[in-house]
Amino acid sequence: MLEQDTAVASDIHPLSPLTPNEIEAGAQLIKSQLGEKAAFCSVRLVEPAKSFLHSYASGDKYARILRFDGTDYPTKDALDGGFNATVNLTTGEVAIDRIANGQAPIGFVDYMTAVEITKSDPGWQEAVRKRGIQDFTHVQLDPWPAGGYQHPSIPQGHRANRAIAFHREDGSDNGYAHPIQGLIAHVDLTEGKVAHLEDHGVVPIPTESGRYTNQDFKQLREAPKTISITQPDGPGFTVRGNAIKWQNWQFRVTVHPVHGLVLHQLGYEDQGSIRSVLHRAALSDMVVPYGDTDPMHSWKHVLDAGEASLGNCVNSLNRGCDCLGEIHYLDHVCVKPDGTARLVERAICIHEEDYGVLWKHYNGHSKSDEVRRSRRLVVSTFHTVGNYEYGFYWYLYLDGTIQMEVKLTGIVGVSAIADGEERSEFAPLVAPNVASPIHQHLFCFRLDFELDGTMNSVYEVNTEAEPISEVNPDGTAFAARATLLRTESDAKRNADTTKARSWKVVNDQVKNRLGNSVGYRLSPHAIQTMFAREGSQMAKRAGFAKHNLWVTPYDDSELCAAGEYPHLGEGDGLPFWTEQDRNIEKTDIVLWHTCGVTHVPRPEDWPVMPVEYTGFTLHPVGFFDRNPAINLPGHAKHQV
Repeated sequence: MLEQDTAVASDIHPLSPLTPNEIEAGAQLIKSQLGEKAAFCSVRLVEPAKSFLHSYASGDKYARILRFDGTDYPTKDALDGGFNATVNLTTGEVAIDRIANGQAPIGFVDYMTAVEITKSDPGWQEAVRKRGIQDFTHVQLDPWPAGGYQHPSIPQGHRANRAIAFHREDGSDNGYAHPIQGLIAHVDLTEGKVAHLEDHGVVPIPTESGRYTNQDFKQLREAPKTISITQPDGPGFTVRGNAIKWQNWQFRVTVHPVHGLVLHQLGYEDQGSIRSVLHRAALSDMVVPYGDTDPMHSWKHVLDAGEASLGNCVNSLNRGCDCLGEIHYLDHVCVKPDGTARLVERAICIHEEDYGVLWKHYNGHSKSDEVRRSRRLVVSTFHTVGNYEYGFYWYLYLDGTIQMEVKLTGIVGVSAIADGEERSEFAPLVAPNVASPIHQHLFCFRLDFELDGTMNSVYEVNTEAEPISEVNPDGTAFAARATLLRTESDAKRNADTTKARSWKVVNDQVKNRLGNSVGYRLSPHAIQTMFAREGSQMAKRAGFAKHNLWVTPYDDSELCAAGEYPHLGEGDGLPFWTEQDRNIEKTDIVLWHTCGVTHVPRPEDWPVMPVEYTGFTLHPVGFFDRNPAINLPGHAKHQV
């Protein structure tokens, strides 16, 4: 790791997003050593150490360090698995390392190369002709990660994809409505060839249209009446660079190539001082395991963050569609394969939303009615990864609540089913001759807590019914009991709705006015874990999905739940780190929370699925001395 001990312009905060000039300067320094063969997959800011950020003051000197991931195949002296390179922009120093455990994430060059190789393969061309397609112009190829199922004909260390195909009527058609069933190309990107072609036999291509734009329908339903969201006095938040303040909250926000939308240094102003809550909060990795036995899907378990660089897939948002109201947007800059910068305008949306009633009470004795409206700050991004879209929404509330909501939409994976073919319990029909496999979307969030400092502990809270006794003769009593999680092995836990289970982070060194330790509670929403059996490739490579909760001591090298380089890797991350069984009591801790959905597709999910939701909430539990929104000004009452 290059040292951050040299000067940089003092007006740039250490967590400020990368600029186009920084990215291009860094890429050029790498190319000066690797040459033009270097193809970049992603770039990120190397975030300074916690200790530095804690003591940082405006004007302090430090170094801006970037990390690039990339490939340099196909040459004899290619770095197996690709390279990671760190660049100190202040000194011009470059350190290039070969990736040993796993490979560099899939980049645009990989996708385009896989498509070109597959479409040029005579065997693949013949197989497509057997299915009645003579012109390959509108054959859509989707390269997928080979995962833990790389074909034995492809040597270890080679870049590899599997490519599946769809047929479009024209350039604007929804190709997913017309899957080319039974044909899978195993592509050796390093050798530049289709190493193996699976052909499970010809199945007629479904013909019904899956188009979904307005112009594709002869008649549209009546549109909802216009809603106008205005703030005559302007928005209630301020943005300076990537630093945001709203009500009592303050934080910074960035987009990371793997973790997507990131909140940094989240704190709450309470009685004139800023109290720290989270140092860093973001998705760590995710997996989409398929449960279908069909050879078209049985191997699929893409890690959309670690393998496909979800952050690089961030959308440019549209006013009035993706976001409503008084909006402030932040741009994001990625790196193109050639090292030039790619600007994504309006990548992050920041706005406020009314959220109904915050608190209310009618006093029957005094005949007085007090009610306060809730408001939340919304910070969001949307990402398109192949056929799916993922929206990540951080919500901050007036009462100190923090919420993450994931919105899932897009187009489900599909198979072609011939007329009369028996319907599979693993893949329900969603349209005539189109089946969609059962699958999961499991998200692991990394929550680096700093609850009034770094000396934190975690308790599991279970609500239990009391046995019948003299003090509980009717058997109606129940109590919430907290158990301290002392080590990493203690903290491998799953949700349990029968016990209203939650987990509470506390700081025993800071007490509220009642003499209790200040705390925040993690309340799980969607509590699935992975169904894939222990010992399967899916379970090995996405072991984080075995549990809803993990807790580790802070380590700045442990950021990605499936390991730093899961692409074509055997397995790494949380299950391996926690074998150390380290202490997690009264120390700097990180919570890892896995949530998600198990999707059994239905006809209503076709051709584009309505949004499905998952996520979690963080509630203050004794962090404040009382309701922090009790002094919120009321609104003038209007006569009915």
